[in-house]
Amino acid sequence: MVLTSVEKMVGLQKKTSGIRNICILAHVDHGKTTLADCLISSNGIISSRLAGKLRYLDSREDEQIRGITMKSSAISLHFVKGDQEYLINLIDSPGHVDFSSEVSTAVRLCDGCIIVVDAVEGVCPQTQAVLRQAWLENIRPVLVINKIDRLIVELKLTPQEAYLHLKNILEQINAVTGALFTSKVLEERAEKETESENVSDTAPGDQIYDWSTGLEDTDDSHLYFSPEHGNVVFASAIDGWGFGIEHFAKLYSQKIGIKPTVLLKTLWGDYYLNTKAKKIMKGDQSKGKKPLFVQLVLDNIWSLYEAVMKRDKEKIEKIVTSLGLKIGPRESRHADPKVQLNAICSQWLPISDAVLSMVCNKVPSPLDITAERVEKLMCVGARTFDSLPPETQELKSAFMKCSSEGTAPVIVFVSKMFPVDSKALPQNKPRPLTQEEIAHRRELAKRRHAEKLAASQGKELPEEPPSENSSEVAGNTGDRKGEEQQLTGQGDSMTSKAVKEETENKESFIAFARVFSGVAKRGQKIFVLGPKYDPAESLHKLSAQCSPTSDLPVVPHMTCCTLENLYLLMGRELEDLEEVPAGNVLGIGGLQDFVLKSATLSTSPACPPFTPLNFEATPIVRVAVEPKHPSEMPQLVRGMKLLNQADPCVQVLIQETGEHVLVTAGEVHLQRCLDDLRERFAKVQISVSAPIIPFRETITRPPKVDMVNEEIGKQQKVAVIHQTKEDQNKIPEGVQVDSDGLVTISTPNKQATLSVRAMPLPEEVTRLLEENSDLIRTMEQLSTSLNEDKKTHEINQKTLDRIKEFKQKLEKNLQGRKWRNAVDQIWSFGPRKCGPNILLYNFEGYKRSVWQCLGTTVKEVSKYRDFDNSIVSGFQLATLSGPMCEEPLMGVCFIVEKWEINKVGDMLSTSRQDSGENDATEHQQNEDNTLGSTDEGHSANEHQDGNQSGTESPEKISKPKGELSLADCYGPFSGQLIATMKEACRYALQAKPQRLMAAMYTCEIMATAEVLGRVYAVLSKREGRVLQEEMKEGTDVFIIKAVLPVAESFGFADEIRKRTSGLASPQLVFSHWEIISSDPFWVPTTEEEYLHFGEKADSENQARKYMNAVRKRKGLYVEEKIVEHAEKQRTLSRNK
Repeated sequence: MVLTSVEKMVGLQKKTSGIRNICILAHVDHGKTTLADCLISSNGIISSRLAGKLRYLDSREDEQIRGITMKSSAISLHFVKGDQEYLINLIDSPGHVDFSSEVSTAVRLCDGCIIVVDAVEGVCPQTQAVLRQAWLENIRPVLVINKIDRLIVELKLTPQEAYLHLKNILEQINAVTGALFTSKVLEERAEKETESENVSDTAPGDQIYDWSTGLEDTDDSHLYFSPEHGNVVFASAIDGWGFGIEHFAKLYSQKIGIKPTVLLKTLWGDYYLNTKAKKIMKGDQSKGKKPLFVQLVLDNIWSLYEAVMKRDKEKIEKIVTSLGLKIGPRESRHADPKVQLNAICSQWLPISDAVLSMVCNKVPSPLDITAERVEKLMCVGARTFDSLPPETQELKSAFMKCSSEGTAPVIVFVSKMFPVDSKALPQNKPRPLTQEEIAHRRELAKRRHAEKLAASQGKELPEEPPSENSSEVAGNTGDRKGEEQQLTGQGDSMTSKAVKEETENKESFIAFARVFSGVAKRGQKIFVLGPKYDPAESLHKLSAQCSPTSDLPVVPHMTCCTLENLYLLMGRELEDLEEVPAGNVLGIGGLQDFVLKSATLSTSPACPPFTPLNFEATPIVRVAVEPKHPSEMPQLVRGMKLLNQADPCVQVLIQETGEHVLVTAGEVHLQRCLDDLRERFAKVQISVSAPIIPFRETITRPPKVDMVNEEIGKQQKVAVIHQTKEDQNKIPEGVQVDSDGLVTISTPNKQATLSVRAMPLPEEVTRLLEENSDLIRTMEQLSTSLNEDKKTHEINQKTLDRIKEFKQKLEKNLQGRKWRNAVDQIWSFGPRKCGPNILLYNFEGYKRSVWQCLGTTVKEVSKYRDFDNSIVSGFQLATLSGPMCEEPLMGVCFIVEKWEINKVGDMLSTSRQDSGENDATEHQQNEDNTLGSTDEGHSANEHQDGNQSGTESPEKISKPKGELSLADCYGPFSGQLIATMKEACRYALQAKPQRLMAAMYTCEIMATAEVLGRVYAVLSKREGRVLQEEMKEGTDVFIIKAVLPVAESFGFADEIRKRTSGLASPQLVFSHWEIISSDPFWVPTTEEEYLHFGEKADSENQARKYMNAVRKRKGLYVEEKIVEHAEKQRTLSRNK
């Protein structure tokens, strides 16, 4: 219980084999911070009485108020086990789904994690999420089943029932792990198979497919949690006790006389003790005997609880003496039985010993990092480890050795930046005064006091002759001088104080990091490698041996910085360090200008940037913020920059409209970001808009039945009283729309004609495009580099395989007459060239493919070649903002069925082809034109524009012949094509049934039976849809799975808590986009619809409501009647 000194910690940091880096992961409210408190109290940092009440690592005020953790924070603990000393770097992480990005930052720095599971609630959605995160980062998990006291006190289970319940929980957790393992093995096997297929050309009939191969050969026993392996602890953190079964195995081996190794294997499982034979037998269930775990372990704990709860003093004394414990009089007389329980249990089965010894035994030290994890960390994106440059591959050994020698390259990973009040930094803390300083201050005080007395006496006796006290006056003038000096000194100190205050108010950012190799020293110069840094490219410019101190050429995504301060992270405190050896977690000061959110630091330029962190939650909730007083805008902008740096998940952007937008992961996260902005970063009053809810626009197949489920076309049409205005206004003259939705439109100068049709994509294709957006982006980059004839670094074979697989999947899903050859005719994806919409070309005389990187390059010269980029740009613009409410499109396919360019267009393109010969003259002519362009109604800009976009303005070609002055007033031809294509796409969309798509959350609610009805009421009121409900075994808790539109989710959690008196709490995670079935433009047209909906059909149309809300927000025209039948209100009685 003694506080460990910083010197001791520094000594322990040098022994890499004794370091354990762990984080605590769990679902919200399963007891992570309470467990952390118990572990911290074992080091004397906080009192053991306060453990669980203080929540030491929740240092923010809002964390204490809400009772949930919102950030990951680290603390270093010292643990002695036998003669071995360990340094445990413990990171506590949040469990709330909104802060799952903080979990990712914690997991990256650790070698192992403690998974905490509530014994009553069992495996919850977030438990699965954190297990998955730990799995993806290849770190070793150990398990703590917490809150076992609830089984005794709340659920009042018997020891036998509790044993079955715990067994069940363990099975559920192992099932999650097993599912992760199976998917990984099957993936690896599939990869091996594709490799072997490439090598051997066997006949297709020879292959026998067996799904289980690979699973049976691989050993997965070490993955699962089982008490006999020693990776499970049963605990109650709030009562301060916890145990692994080895504790009881040692205890009972002496009493019963059975070897501890045998007991270890049999204490958990279907074994019972035959007391006569003093043997352990198998098969307790069938013989109706108590399992060993119940008989030897749980019965004792249950009887202790029973005795304390019932205040059975004799029994308590008997238990205390038999266990050989000492209980103080304060605890034994205390009115609350929990205090007494805590006092007995924390001495008998101290939780910190059980958990920390399990961590030391089971979690690997930084030396035991696996080769697989190192390769995973070093390979960004689709690159394989073998494709990295040889200098980079050599660094793998430095990782594996984790050596702290001077020669080893320093590699540090910063997982996040966190803000710290400047007052909390060790260098700014008030230090105790030395004896000399105290004496000096005492002297000054005495002198001041004497002067005050002298001054007051001088006022009282003005008549005294001056001669007597001339010496005094001389003395006084000397004093005065001293005083003046003091005053000037004070003036200086005042200014320095003001400067100090300014620095104090400033937020300092500290990097939360881990040293993977080498020794990080204060004042050391080091490279900062951004996420897009590529060692292969930079090693051509730099030698692998160059150091950050030498003058270097400019390399993209790489800067140099100095490690100004190194800190030992101690929860709320920071301690200064001079150097930190490999394998340790640390804080680094002075990186705030170099690192935004995460980065890799290294002294070797061959080091690759680490794989980016994988975040579980997608930020979806957007709000616009602005200062209350416009003059404070600069502070807000600065504050938002700081907030962006401080939070790993938040996104800060300025929209085209000029709004400053925050994108956050959920309501709680949003609240925290806004509080931080107001109080810490911007320190100004801000006004926040209502959440900006994202929608998508799409089209569907024409419906078979109308709104009253009558078949369309069979009923009698009524003379439509209010024929929709849209139908008359939708399509202007000059645009032809066929009955099957083909739109034909010409450019303003009538030189080109386009025919475009819109079709809905099948759902599977849209999903495919969304999942593979990164791959599509890679394809786009590869195609552009091929087009520019750049020598690309060899396209990775793995990427090519992925592209081929993606193409095959598309072909599989796009089948049927309508989609014949569609995949080969894909011209572009959109918006932003990687979105879930497709542009196809279906006209003669043109070939271009997005699959160029697969070797199907077509270099042909045609009249379309020069302007095809304009068509693609028009498509990109059209998909970025749809006609309904300017939201992006999704799941739409545009087919260009006809594209005619008239003679002048031909001339344009031929002139482009001949331009090689008269290039110089053209430039000359261009310059002349630019100088004298004012009288030709042309601006110099347009000329440059024309040149850049690779077209010449038609005027130049046609001027000598004196034929055509059509194009001048419409601007460059390429621009006309872009606008025409955009319009064509919009009209093609409007020719089909349009629908809005809403973002959906999946919502998991745990509720007891009595409040189930209220939960359903809240869900149905907010347009939610229940997918399934199931009862959790052994409890009275129901788990409800539902989907809920993001638009309806604001205030949902609060409302559910209010309606159910806090008995149900939801978890919302963004899931998918879903089409809203109602048509936003629907009006009744048939007799039945009139009868059902009435003439005005003013019942709530959900899609229209959403559409109008978005249009209003964007300042677009909304067709609304404010007052419909206005008539004066008459009272029947005459006004008197």
